[in-house]
Amino acid sequence: MSSIMTIAWKEFKGFVKNPTFYIMMALLTLILSLLFTVQMQKFFQLGSMAMTQPGMGAQLNIHYTVFLNHLQILNLLLIFIVPAITMRLFAEEKKLRTFDLLLTSPLKSYEIVLGKYLGALMALFVVFAIAFMYPLGTAMFAQFSWAPLIIAFFGIYLIAAIYAAMNLFCSSLSESILISYVMAAILNIAVWFVSQGVEFADSQWARNILEHISLSFHISGLIEGTIRTNSLIYFFSGIGLFLFLNERVVESHRWR
Repeated sequence: MSSIMTIAWKEFKGFVKNPTFYIMMALLTLILSLLFTVQMQKFFQLGSMAMTQPGMGAQLNIHYTVFLNHLQILNLLLIFIVPAITMRLFAEEKKLRTFDLLLTSPLKSYEIVLGKYLGALMALFVVFAIAFMYPLGTAMFAQFSWAPLIIAFFGIYLIAAIYAAMNLFCSSLSESILISYVMAAILNIAVWFVSQGVEFADSQWARNILEHISLSFHISGLIEGTIRTNSLIYFFSGIGLFLFLNERVVESHRWR
């Protein structure tokens, strides 16, 4: 376990020392700030209208009106943010020929994969900490339930975690950072399109299959503040599958 955490901490320090990471976080903050401000303005406008139209106030809920839109924007940005975080984890090591040194170390393949994966999750935690600051600041002048918000953030973090596992696998397949990013982004977009395809399925059996593998179907309960066991199994199974495939790629390089 200490070897895994050593690799994870090394990768995380590599992120926070990289100017590109700060540029990416600055752009994320700018986008979220602009869009969150727009959502809050719309919410206040609806609140003003509710004062003159009895019954409309019952429909106002800051969690659904503002916070879920905020998380949907974050979810969309993650399609491109996660590949930017994971693209260098294996590809750069191969390009610099330090990957061969890593393979000759006494570390096991799964320790290398888990260490790099945890390093990526730690970097993603910074992304979510920035996103969480907006609802946290809203608490200064609005009252809302924290439990559904935290569960919703946890659900989006699980999506980021499954993206990270898939994108880390893409990074292990190439020596080019650019190719790794493109492959990872395409894979994320493909998964997103599968989620959207549920609405367009003609037959019931196709709809059932698409729902079972759809991220949006499994995230819907978490977004609404409900934790479902089958959804957790889905996310952790997907993460485990891609980490296993990643470990097989690393082990195959070791045997070569």
